[in-house]
Amino acid sequence: MPPRPIARTEKARAMLPADVRLTNAVAGGIVVLAALVLAAAALHGLARSPWFALRAIAIEGEVARSPEAALRAEVLPRLRGNFFAQDLQAARAAFESLPWVRRAVVRRVWPDRLSVRLEEHRPVALWQRDEENPLVVNDHGELFEANLGEIDDPSLPVFAGPPGAAPAMWALFRGVQPLLAAQGLPVARLELSGRGSWRVRTAAGQVVELGRGSEPELVARTAAFARTLPQLDARWGRPLVGADLRHAGGYAVRLQGVTTAADAPAPRAGM
Repeated sequence: MPPRPIARTEKARAMLPADVRLTNAVAGGIVVLAALVLAAAALHGLARSPWFALRAIAIEGEVARSPEAALRAEVLPRLRGNFFAQDLQAARAAFESLPWVRRAVVRRVWPDRLSVRLEEHRPVALWQRDEENPLVVNDHGELFEANLGEIDDPSLPVFAGPPGAAPAMWALFRGVQPLLAAQGLPVARLELSGRGSWRVRTAAGQVVELGRGSEPELVARTAAFARTLPQLDARWGRPLVGADLRHAGGYAVRLQGVTTAADAPAPRAGM
């Protein structure tokens, strides 16, 4: 069997003088480097070529509070590069910097378009940073800044608590609001003190002290209180002024014209 050409070639290379082998290696490296430079130049030219300029941006998804014309006016001047050179992360950040945009997904569509799908913030509460400049809480428990005049619902509750507490406050609100609203006591304000104590203020001005505890404990406490409100109304026939649910075995209430009422039994958390 004749020797393989590859083996013969390798043997011939090994027999070359060292300086010749070095010269060949350098020449090969120069060829590779030149090819890389040419490729980089070609890519650079491709990125700047007007043949691949962006000609359209398709905006989809939620744009109720973000009119397409306003989006284009705000974002288009911030986009740089053609179809290939466009920085999609920078484009996404540009859209997400707008007040009502929570999330943007940007992708290229061959040959000359960008597709943008938007998700808007859905306001569920106001976050009281101060009396004049509140933030807004969305349905993910996240805070965002917005023009309050653009909020359709004037009856949004107010959350007041330490920084970073918005997710926990939104979670608790979803637990206690249906229970109290069913008894004619919709929550207008939810407060969390720096010591971890919770308080509810209703739309009619009643104050309900929930006290401390985990979300399930506070919801169970509120549910026990709400179940007995019809009994209190039947017995006393007077409007509720406030309630204190911080007692271990029950709660205390204040009724209009009545200083105190007998504690009603309340089950422990989890019962």
